Amino acid sequence: MRKLLQAGIAIVLSLTSSTAVFAQKGEAMELKTDAAPKKKWYESVSIRGYVQARYNRLLETNDKLSCEQCDRSWGDNGGFFLRRVRIIFFGQISKQVYFYIQPDFASSASTTGLHFGQLRDAYFDIGVDKKNRFRFRIGQSKIPYGFENMQSSQNRLPLDRNDALNSAVSNERDLGVMFYYAPAKTRELFSKLVNDGLKGSGDYGVVGFGVYNGQTANKPELNNDRHVVGRISYPFQIGTQILEAGVQGYTGFYTLASDQLSTGVKYRKDLTYIDKRAAASVTLYPKPFGVQAEYNIGKGPEFNTATDSIEAKDLTGGYVMLNYQIKFKNHLFFPFTRIQYYEGGKKHERDARSYKVNEFEVGVEWQPVKQFELVAMYTVSSRRFEDFAKQNNLQQGSLLRLQAQINF
Repeated sequence: MRKLLQAGIAIVLSLTSSTAVFAQKGEAMELKTDAAPKKKWYESVSIRGYVQARYNRLLETNDKLSCEQCDRSWGDNGGFFLRRVRIIFFGQISKQVYFYIQPDFASSASTTGLHFGQLRDAYFDIGVDKKNRFRFRIGQSKIPYGFENMQSSQNRLPLDRNDALNSAVSNERDLGVMFYYAPAKTRELFSKLVNDGLKGSGDYGVVGFGVYNGQTANKPELNNDRHVVGRISYPFQIGTQILEAGVQGYTGFYTLASDQLSTGVKYRKDLTYIDKRAAASVTLYPKPFGVQAEYNIGKGPEFNTATDSIEAKDLTGGYVMLNYQIKFKNHLFFPFTRIQYYEGGKKHERDARSYKVNEFEVGVEWQPVKQFELVAMYTVSSRRFEDFAKQNNLQQGSLLRLQAQINF
């Protein structure tokens, strides 16, 4: 018994001595295991962003030509303008939980108040499987409709999104729940298309669908119906080229806000109209030659000048863009040209303003370094945009537009 007791004491003293040695070396005994040290919360959070400054008045032929949805510094009294000031907070805070928050500090609170902060994105992704091939996105995020709508303004070549598809969702975002699926290799390719400067749209899955309010971002819900959206988009590797093709559609009911109605305009008693669309997208990434084309059809609220009323009417339109990537020493150049057409309403503008747009653009993006871009774009435009107060309003003209962008 005494011998057993003496042996036990010897073992305890030996372990105590070993612990003391670890303590003197500033090490923990857990370091003997293969387990990696846990990350601090701030080690899983990243910050990036970009700023865009514009001037649109060079070679301008008509100061009445404007585009409320595009860039409000077009036309009369326009000057130097901060189009976007974005700071993005994001991170994979665990293997299956990712978050993304993006405010914009170039928002307009009114026609006389600029540069207010406003939320653009605030969502988190919950992975269903360990590789996050299946995931749910919950919060305010982009609605998966169209390629150019998904593409960040930080990557897009033309200074504004096309009227035809962008009129579907103002600011491209809304509150809801989305489900995305993409194989691990395809997710890697989506990221590579952005990181390699090929103007990718980002990872919105090969298959995506969801439900959302339908009133667009930062707007209260005004009815008891949810919008439903679905999208399939797949990138194909063809030799050295990459081709991505997709189809998408959504349906729901949109309710006009009372403060967007002119006195005297006629409308449905409940202010609620059918809002549905379908679109096809094709993108050949610029390696070095690229093509991007989209077209959509649908039905939504639109002002009718013949009856002074807002009615559910058909809409149609799309665009085609050609672009090319030129590498010269450490510089990148992307010459491009785009034609677009749209005929239909814009539900988020006054009286669901009626539009007919024919536009031609030619420009070039220059990247002397990854952190700085300069775009010069010449626009020739014919825009008919009419509401109750502004009827028979056809504006035609051309202008040279400049944008400087800093990436950080």
